[in-house]
Amino acid sequence: MISTRRRLEYATGYLELGLTAQAAAELAAIDPADQDLIEVLRVRSEYHMQAKEWESLINVAASLARRAPDDESGWISWAYALRELNRVEEARSVLQEAELRHGKTCGVLHYNLACYACLLGNHLEALRRLRRALRINEEWKQSALGDTDLQPLWPEIAEMK
Repeated sequence: MISTRRRLEYATGYLELGLTAQAAAELAAIDPADQDLIEVLRVRSEYHMQAKEWESLINVAASLARRAPDDESGWISWAYALRELNRVEEARSVLQEAELRHGKTCGVLHYNLACYACLLGNHLEALRRLRRALRINEEWKQSALGDTDLQPLWPEIAEMK
């Protein structure tokens, strides 16, 4: 019998290679008693992200965020899946909740909040959030200049230092 740890290693390797069908098979083969382990939820979340299975990702990532709230990946994935389904207001709410734990260190949280604010028409909030993301990691500027969610702000973003 192959251990859960080994199956997760296989699934992760398959995901790194873009082999989602093989990753799904490894995840399905994990012992039912282990299916709700945090480590399994993390890899399952990555799988659903790659497979663009947004509803499934919402369920898995929300569970991960609730069970391991100090792990920012659950929150980010949960909000991202909501955004992909055009549920922007819900995505914003998820990240606002996550901000209490991760707001000081997680640049992608502020970057995504900037995107959601822009999509909701609040450009001043979007610029404020983007500046905060850039203080954490200045490399987000290049992403922002190509991100269609932020397109109305491209001239202002280009001027940011």
